[in-house]
Amino acid sequence: MKVILDHLTKKFPSRNKKDKTEVIAVNDMSIEIPDGKLVGLLGPSGCGKSTALNLICGLETPTSGRVLFGDDDVTALPPEKRGVGLVFQNYALYPHLTVRQNILFPLQNLRGADKLSKEEMEKRMLAAASLVQIDGLLERKPSEMSGGQQQRVAIARALVKTPRVLLLDEPLSNLDARLRLQTREEIRRIQRETGVTTVFVTHDQEEAMSISDVIVVMKDGLLQQTGEPQEVYNDPANLFVARFLGTPPINVFDGAVRCGRLYLGEDAIMEVAGVADRPVTVGIRPEGFRVRDDGPMVCALQAVEVMGRDTTIVSTHPTLQGSSIRSIISAEYAEGVSGDTVRFYLKESKVHLFDPDSGERIRAQSLKAL
Repeated sequence: MKVILDHLTKKFPSRNKKDKTEVIAVNDMSIEIPDGKLVGLLGPSGCGKSTALNLICGLETPTSGRVLFGDDDVTALPPEKRGVGLVFQNYALYPHLTVRQNILFPLQNLRGADKLSKEEMEKRMLAAASLVQIDGLLERKPSEMSGGQQQRVAIARALVKTPRVLLLDEPLSNLDARLRLQTREEIRRIQRETGVTTVFVTHDQEEAMSISDVIVVMKDGLLQQTGEPQEVYNDPANLFVARFLGTPPINVFDGAVRCGRLYLGEDAIMEVAGVADRPVTVGIRPEGFRVRDDGPMVCALQAVEVMGRDTTIVSTHPTLQGSSIRSIISAEYAEGVSGDTVRFYLKESKVHLFDPDSGERIRAQSLKAL
């Protein structure tokens, strides 16, 4: 089921008695979520991603704009009429019910033409439990299960109604690191097996990039960029997106374009075509550095951290915005790095230019390493 958000805006009244300015949680958001895809809504806390999810499922009413499921305008429909399955951060299981009873609960509340026989309900319950691999735990209660198992029950309960859209609101936040990894892989598997259109809300960029077909990056209620995860990572629309995606984060410098060359301080590091002389903010991904004795970028060496296959070189530069540069280098190329300085050659595809004031991307015709 394709989901369309058409100029969606949600405003909340201010709680500040002195300042009555409304809070805009979602600001004129227009996106199309493709049928059968897993879409990650990504952004820092307070960016509006959970509000956008609540608008999709009907828990919030938009101030303006529309929500469409396919060609159906569902903006005015209550949640129970939209055909959505919702999984919360805190699982929201009924503690006095068994796993079987928790999964059956949504089916037992169907009325009219949607009402199912006991045999059909049991069949659907077993299929959902099998899909999330908890069919051996049906007689347990939530208190007798791990966090990962409880999350699977919540997903099974959401899927048992065969929803048109599955909505997951930070479903992994309460799990430890290993369970987070296992459960996100399970969510990806379940989504592929069912083919249900899924919206996954998270502030964890690694989580979103690892399982999403498409990511939607938000900030302060505004849509920043949407696209395939690697595409957004490789081609960020602005400095916020570039900084938000990537571990370690992108290294940011104060630079300038002069006479067709990109300068960091006195170091001319690249040839630039199609950008007039001007100050620029320069972002360089950690994997964009290569150690070379005649490299154009000269940095003060702080430390060399060996991490098996890769090595992280920690250094500084006078134009750096931040405390240190973290460069990820293949271990074989990092051998012999020592002394007070290290010189880098830069990969063109990992260097991005931004406007220092707006943070918007500056598109060069070409960047060529010196």
